[in-house]
Amino acid sequence: MAAVFLGLLLAGPVLLVTSSPLHELSNGTIPLVMWHGMGDSCCNPLSMGFIKKTIEEEIPGIYVLSLRIGKNVVEDMENGFFMDVNSQVSMVCSQLAQDPTLQRGYNAMGFSQGAQFLRAVAQRCPAPPMRTLISVGGQHQGVYGLPRCPGESSHICDVIREALNRGAYSDLVQKHLVQAQYWHDPLNDDLYKKHSLFLADINQERGVNETYKKNLQQLKKFVMVKFLQDTVVDPVDSEWFGFLKTGQAKETETLQESVLYKEDRLGLAAMDHAGKLLFLSTEGDHLQFTPEWFRNNLLPLLR
Repeated sequence: MAAVFLGLLLAGPVLLVTSSPLHELSNGTIPLVMWHGMGDSCCNPLSMGFIKKTIEEEIPGIYVLSLRIGKNVVEDMENGFFMDVNSQVSMVCSQLAQDPTLQRGYNAMGFSQGAQFLRAVAQRCPAPPMRTLISVGGQHQGVYGLPRCPGESSHICDVIREALNRGAYSDLVQKHLVQAQYWHDPLNDDLYKKHSLFLADINQERGVNETYKKNLQQLKKFVMVKFLQDTVVDPVDSEWFGFLKTGQAKETETLQESVLYKEDRLGLAAMDHAGKLLFLSTEGDHLQFTPEWFRNNLLPLLR
């Protein structure tokens, strides 16, 4: 079957939302919350809408909440570029806390940037409890490059690339550009740790927040999917929580080789030893996979 193209690079969540009718948890299903990627929206029939429909067909009775930030899909897409990430996460936390169907727990699936945003939800907002977090092409150590941004949003990406090159850690760019908030410059590590409004915080770069560490370890599973021919995420190792070694921009290191893991600043080492981390990969470019691969590899995690 034809490959599914899910979004562009990274994604943003939503306060308003589209969802299935409410279902009682007595039907045996676990609710699912999804957060789309950059340049996408909650309800695109070729991406998030297709995934939502597939899940509902494969798991009858499941409650699927596809997050939308904004009053309509246009605002939703734009907010994935220009709305402060911390504000988006706070909005989503409030929404989830008020949804009666989620109160006994839910699974979460984030696509591209939506994955690290949902991880922030897990770390900051333990109620209602997130059970399994599935990161599909998420950049958990950020990005250091925006090599390709195809589709209707390509002109926006040109503006973003110019702003990042001029000064990703300036107050103006940090406050008004989503991608700057997970821009990780290995050549300017001090600037990143000091001025990154989002990623440096959730990755414990300025100190260990024990609450973040405790909350993340409440997950039953943290699943990370890497796209082996990804031409969008740079470096692609970020999809498995790896990154470039500090002080240079060529050699990468795995999660297990990082200080974050060795000092267990976020609890990932403990989760790994407990069998809670699952690393999956698939052939294809960013967010490009077949329906068969999705059914065989990700759907079983939602049942």
